[in-house]
Amino acid sequence: MEREQVVTFLLSLWRRWADYVQTNLDNTYLPPSVTQILGTLVALKVGFIIIHLARTTTRATIYGARRYTVPPPKVPDEDTIVSETSVKVSGTSAVQCYNPATGRFLGFVNPSTPAAIDRAIAAAGKAQEEWRKTSFDQRRAVLRSLLRHVMDNSEHICRVAGTDSGKTMVDAQLGEILVTAEKLQWTIRHGEKALLPSRRPTNLLMAHKRNTVVYEPLGVVAALVSWNYPFHNMMGPIISAIFAGNAIVVKVSENTAWSSTYFAGIARGALAAHGHDPSLVQTVVCWPQTAGHLTSHPGISHITFIGSQAVARHVAASAAKSLTPVVAELGGKDPCIILDSARSDLKRIAETVLRGTFQSSGQNCIGIERVIASGAVYDTLVQMLEPRVNALRLGPRADVGAMISDASFDRLEELIAEAVSQGARLLAGGKRHVHPDHPKGHYFQPTLLVDVTPEMRIAQHECFAPVLTLLRARSSSAEDMLAIANAPEFGLGASVHGSERDPAMKAIISGLKAGMVAVNDFGVTYAVQLPFGGVAGSGYGRFAGEEGLRGLCNIKSVTEDRFGWMGVRTGIPPQMQYPVADQDKTWRFAQGIIELGYGGAGRKVAGLAKILGVM
Repeated sequence: MEREQVVTFLLSLWRRWADYVQTNLDNTYLPPSVTQILGTLVALKVGFIIIHLARTTTRATIYGARRYTVPPPKVPDEDTIVSETSVKVSGTSAVQCYNPATGRFLGFVNPSTPAAIDRAIAAAGKAQEEWRKTSFDQRRAVLRSLLRHVMDNSEHICRVAGTDSGKTMVDAQLGEILVTAEKLQWTIRHGEKALLPSRRPTNLLMAHKRNTVVYEPLGVVAALVSWNYPFHNMMGPIISAIFAGNAIVVKVSENTAWSSTYFAGIARGALAAHGHDPSLVQTVVCWPQTAGHLTSHPGISHITFIGSQAVARHVAASAAKSLTPVVAELGGKDPCIILDSARSDLKRIAETVLRGTFQSSGQNCIGIERVIASGAVYDTLVQMLEPRVNALRLGPRADVGAMISDASFDRLEELIAEAVSQGARLLAGGKRHVHPDHPKGHYFQPTLLVDVTPEMRIAQHECFAPVLTLLRARSSSAEDMLAIANAPEFGLGASVHGSERDPAMKAIISGLKAGMVAVNDFGVTYAVQLPFGGVAGSGYGRFAGEEGLRGLCNIKSVTEDRFGWMGVRTGIPPQMQYPVADQDKTWRFAQGIIELGYGGAGRKVAGLAKILGVM
């Protein structure tokens, strides 16, 4: 058994032990304290074994990785604050880049023209002709080097991502590095298994056939990614695309154009380090009016879009011109359900809620947008959260970083004021913030709004901001919780906290209108590379995991003769050959074949008799 299989087995064994202890704690003859101590000792022992094996497995993951260097983007020597805090400024068609946390000018980036997009697609396509012939071992080698570079240079990557997007270094470490390292590790370890040809069953009539599904590269794929995680949102599609044998063109957001060349260079450097054409990975920066040239381009075989509903409609309409398939992830209004059975765990849950709401200044597509609780749990949560939210500090080196721009500030203040006028209580924040050290920075006060009701607009529209709302349910029943959780026209992620033995738990997990559900946790479905995506207004299709990799392939079905070497092949019986000599006999013959193939025992005998009767 390989080390990784041992780790997996031990983790499975530990989960079974934990489930057994939890299920039988009340029925054991030992005092609960003794049982808990014994469980802790077993957990420590198993933990040490898992850590040891995990370390050796990690070494195997990066075995053979090659080091390479990529120069980081240059920041102008002069610390200049922009006069206009916007990517589009008068007097130039170039993209103005600046730090949204401080307003510091970073430079200009010339947008791509349609001709430049054509050249990028052509270069990617040429590189893909050779890349598609590579083995999984060769592709893994590239990803190993990429993973090593990310781990070796995580501080530089975080600093660049934070400078371009306004997030703090801690938020960058979690939202840029952790998830990228996980995606790389998962793809290195499990990607080949997902893309190996798979055998499929046959049936009685086709017993002489062997059926296989193969996963072939599509060619050149595209990804239009959002600005909230500039490194990870670019690197995630690149990892999946190149491992599936494709080339990729990434259209990055104008809001984070400054860092895009550096981040693309990290992926291209890994390819070059192993002797492959770095043209396999291309990036473009363009204004919205030019983006349609990419999304409708006949040289693009698949599009992954991360963004808003409004823009997604334009992308889908544009892609339809060339019948290009689209995967769309459009954000959410994710609920965090806290059942009454979670009352003893509220301290931990409160910490999870704070991280899930305020990480990256709330600019997280699977961030917690609504907390739903009832009774005393609701009141206790309010008491626990109010002082913590009021204590949050704003700034590039504080608790909560900047937002990407101030474009949503009027809307946010209007939604909050409207909710207060309708009965909600504002316990913290609620307005934009002028930072004393960085007056050009885009900061919004960490906000706590309680007693929100499902009818309020703030409960229905994605805030994508550091705004924590609490909604009170009538009870902790599945019916009452789901009535609130499923109210908005979104369905990306969700979380539910409570005892696994709570009768409402399974009903809520099953009844949630969402593509992902985390139980007693937040957002971890992505951290373990399960398929990522939503339903309803949150989009369609999935990326990440096996489904994400396979979605970037031509899924080709192949049926072959099992005994072709013996001359056993499908033949057309004389009764079925054109021209048909006797329609009635031929009909009975066909009916006999169907009954023989799909009927019960008696019908099979009758079908065989019909076949023999007309031969």
